[in-house]
Amino acid sequence: MGNNEIKILIDNVEKVIVGKTEVVKLLIAGILTNGHILIDDVPGMGKTMLSLALAKSISADFKRIQFTPDLLPSDVTGGFVYSPKTGEFDFKKGPVFTNILLADEINRTTPRTQSALLECMQERSVSIDGKTFILPRPFMVVGTENPIEYQGTYPLPEAQLDRFLMKINVGYLSLEQEMKVTIGQKLQHPIEDLQPVLNVDAILSLQEKIKNVEISTTVLNYIVTLVSATRKKEEIRLGASPRASIALMKASSAWAFIEGRDYVVPEDVIKLAYWVLGHRIQLHPKALVAEKTAASLIAEIIRGIPVS
Repeated sequence: MGNNEIKILIDNVEKVIVGKTEVVKLLIAGILTNGHILIDDVPGMGKTMLSLALAKSISADFKRIQFTPDLLPSDVTGGFVYSPKTGEFDFKKGPVFTNILLADEINRTTPRTQSALLECMQERSVSIDGKTFILPRPFMVVGTENPIEYQGTYPLPEAQLDRFLMKINVGYLSLEQEMKVTIGQKLQHPIEDLQPVLNVDAILSLQEKIKNVEISTTVLNYIVTLVSATRKKEEIRLGASPRASIALMKASSAWAFIEGRDYVVPEDVIKLAYWVLGHRIQLHPKALVAEKTAASLIAEIIRGIPVS
């Protein structure tokens, strides 16, 4: 039943997002694991439509914040506002009180505002003046970054990067796919006619099913060994934390489920490792000089560890 729901969901999102099945699956894996996704890509690649299409497909509340240098923490979380009628300060919810939050150009706001979002991502709550407000379920942040423009940006701190389950990119379409997209928007955008095929309760139920996906001790050992190897490789200045092992386990379980299996195989781990670990490691300057990348070093680690 769950796998049929996943197929229906993927097909529905692809009515808007053409030729990017893998990307759609990765985003769905994010919400199925109660995780957050960072999309690093140039403008115009459909990052906003991807998030909105998923939200509409599951009848979820969706909000978008354009992150700017003058954005305040209260612009994200909300705050207490004086009410003349009651003579008291009432809490006014910010845009973070939603199911799917698109944090557009997340690296363009100040560290102070980034920290406010960090608590929301980790705790699934907002704490202001000693009071805690729980965020809706499910809750997923889809952050976006432009990898080309760095002027006026504030690099995300390692603590916040580590909170993102995966860092992915959408990528360009083929000529045929771009033609299909262009023709499809001649009259109106397909997002306008997109109808929900699931609801948030179904997603919460699927999240529980993901927890029951079997993952053997052998595969778990493979995951931990891969992550641990990032801390020992000479070209890597900062390796992935133990949180990365948990993230890779959860992401692999979700991917196996999406692929129609109730168990994880090493190939799931290998496939997801690039997206789960890439943003969690920092390279030594000498590795950058040698034109090494996070992906190439992860590939070296994978080749060096046998799958038993």
